[in-house]
Amino acid sequence: MNLQEIILHPVQPTEQKSFQSLMEAHHYLGALPKIGHTMWYVASFQGNWVALISFSAAAWKCAARDQWIGWNYRYQYDRLHLVANNSRFLILPEYHYPNLASRVLSLCERRIAQDWQERFGYPLLLLETFVDPQVFHGTIYRAANWLYVGDTRGFRRTRQGSRQGYSSTPQHAKRIFVRPLTPHAQAHLSRSILNPIYSYGAPKIMLTADQMRSLPEFFADIPDPRRKQGQRHSLATILAISAGAILCGMEGYKAISGWAQDLGPKARERFGCRRRNGVRQVPSCTTFRETLIRVDPDYLDFALQRWNAQFAEDDEGLAIDGKTMCNAIDEEGRQTHILGVVGHESGTCHTQKKSVPCP
Repeated sequence: MNLQEIILHPVQPTEQKSFQSLMEAHHYLGALPKIGHTMWYVASFQGNWVALISFSAAAWKCAARDQWIGWNYRYQYDRLHLVANNSRFLILPEYHYPNLASRVLSLCERRIAQDWQERFGYPLLLLETFVDPQVFHGTIYRAANWLYVGDTRGFRRTRQGSRQGYSSTPQHAKRIFVRPLTPHAQAHLSRSILNPIYSYGAPKIMLTADQMRSLPEFFADIPDPRRKQGQRHSLATILAISAGAILCGMEGYKAISGWAQDLGPKARERFGCRRRNGVRQVPSCTTFRETLIRVDPDYLDFALQRWNAQFAEDDEGLAIDGKTMCNAIDEEGRQTHILGVVGHESGTCHTQKKSVPCP
């Protein structure tokens, strides 16, 4: 086989069923659903498929990878979108030729950043993958100049029944390999201020254990607008999880609910989730929506300002900007003036205020 004749192309909608069928039949982990930001590729030789490969969202937590990148824990969520995980890689059984796998990886590396930019609106800086040493040794990744950065701790994601989150006991660890797509990927990911060309969506942070525990305390004194009958979750817990989800970049009730469902047992305990049949439960999407539309926004704003004052990262420099909304006048005759104060180091928007009465 002449490896120079290998052609790589993204999977087209008409090819997705075949892609999934082959992955399910031949990959030891089976197929993965195409959820969120995901790219599937097929490598072909003289019109025949020889390899399948998929890339999806990066792992939320990976100590060895995070240490190699060197990014601040606070900024990690805000930059995870710049990392993609090589979630599946399959060489079809009849095409096990020397150097084919590394050739396919090389072709992916050349085009995936641009493909990702065109499909999702932002580029990639880094690729990662996890190799199970009980099945493979990572030889093809080493041959393609991927870097071995360490091992996982052995915990895995689980969605069995009501026990969602991470497994309670570690299993065998996996090897972690990364591949920078630009010469300065580490520097871009770890710098205090992210280059605007790599920004995507609203700024996000990753909450520490102490921040999770503290959030319910700041919402404890807010009046509960719900009727007492049928309450299953405390108002403080509902508001704390909602605030945590929004701080981590979630938008909308479904996104908040999905973020809550992904919380592990320890995180649920920190937020004060109630225990039922030995498992801590999180509120439903309906509960989040019905509560958030009823609670007084002024109380919420005050609680978040207090929390931000205690936990926000110190900023040596601030960027200030604002504008007056001409046709937005409240019952007291005041025009709405939006003032944003953003910290250079933290990237946090600290405040928004109204102006003096309209003349």
